[in-house]
Amino acid sequence: MKYSIVVAVYNEEKSLPIFYSTVKPMMDELQEEYELVFVNDGSTDESEGILNDFASKDARVKVCHFSRNFGQQAALLCGMQHASGEAVIAMDADLQDPPEVALKMIEKWKEGYDIVHGKRRKRRGETVFKRATASIFYRVTRKLTRLDMPADVGDFKLYDRKVVEAILSMKEHDRLLRAQAGWVGFKQTSIEFDRPERVAGTTHYTLKKMLRLAGDGIFPNTNYPLTLSLKLGVLAAMLTAVCAVVFIVLSCFGVNYGGLTAWLFPFIGGCLSVYLINSYFTNVYVYMTYRETQDRPKYVIKEKKNLE
Repeated sequence: MKYSIVVAVYNEEKSLPIFYSTVKPMMDELQEEYELVFVNDGSTDESEGILNDFASKDARVKVCHFSRNFGQQAALLCGMQHASGEAVIAMDADLQDPPEVALKMIEKWKEGYDIVHGKRRKRRGETVFKRATASIFYRVTRKLTRLDMPADVGDFKLYDRKVVEAILSMKEHDRLLRAQAGWVGFKQTSIEFDRPERVAGTTHYTLKKMLRLAGDGIFPNTNYPLTLSLKLGVLAAMLTAVCAVVFIVLSCFGVNYGGLTAWLFPFIGGCLSVYLINSYFTNVYVYMTYRETQDRPKYVIKEKKNLE
């Protein structure tokens, strides 16, 4: 199979017929083998029946139905596991990921790029709050994790087969595929586009889901929260030292500053700094243990020559 289009579906009964009637003719024009892999993420509307109807009429339509709603990332991962294409393109069913951009991604892939990101210039039909939180999410995640994850990109991407295999080799439970795409490396580029409004229905991304997604992207890819105790401990130690020096100077000049009672502050500050710094070293071992349980591959090979 040359191309696999992977689509996570959750209550998209209105969007699915439009998506299929738009994407199928476009892919037919390529005159190359392709498949449409739909993953029904526990939809409660008529999405399941619509997908089954597609599959009964078109052998290139592959469908997986979840027993319940497991989330978009799990659905995309399932689609990647069942995709057989040399290039795998993840798209939304609501056509906010324009199909014509997918064709441009294919062109970039043929030029030699292994990952092609869809980068949003404008986000039509979204509230100011949604745009603001999305902007903050990308920048904070990039800052804390130090992953090469471009700003304003979502899950609309093209993956080369070797990238798919590298991502599937990661064993952790909580995933953010766009962050893992940055971790595996390979040759990457972006295509900018203006994101249109949904063709039908409403968004399923609530604030709660967005926060959970942010956590799945940040915590598995950084030890920053665990290092805060060291920074706070060093700050407490510095303040304690400054306070002690001030008290000593005041004593030398005979200034009444409270006597022994006042020394409780630097004493408590010193104890706190020792505790926080000690917590940091404990956190280091916690993080190392966590990294081991992730069971990610130690490295990712881009290419082999003359090796089976």
